[in-house]
Amino acid sequence: MERKIYNGFELLHDLIKLRWVPEIVKSVQLGNNRYNDILKSIPYVSNTELNRKLTVLVEKKVIEKAVDGHNTDYSLLDFGEDLAHIFNHLECLEDKYFDNTGKEVHCPRL
Repeated sequence: MERKIYNGFELLHDLIKLRWVPEIVKSVQLGNNRYNDILKSIPYVSNTELNRKLTVLVEKKVIEKAVDGHNTDYSLLDFGEDLAHIFNHLECLEDKYFDNTGKEVHCPRL
């Protein structure tokens, strides 16, 4: 079986192009570790879409799913922490360069 090798841009693009992925990663980073908390924190995401994206994120080793009896928790793995950092930085760049409020925005350096 042939193994596809990704470069960093392709890997990031594959995740960013999926709707809801940045929002889910950021939600988990902010401490929403239970399914219902993630669902409530993202307006308009459906149960079906959240389930699909959580499955993809677990498969891609972005988040970890831990089941303890009836409780399921999600947490960011190292890759997920790095993605959250990138997503936060992109959000900061949007504020810095495309925010029309006139306030000065300082984005932390990578």
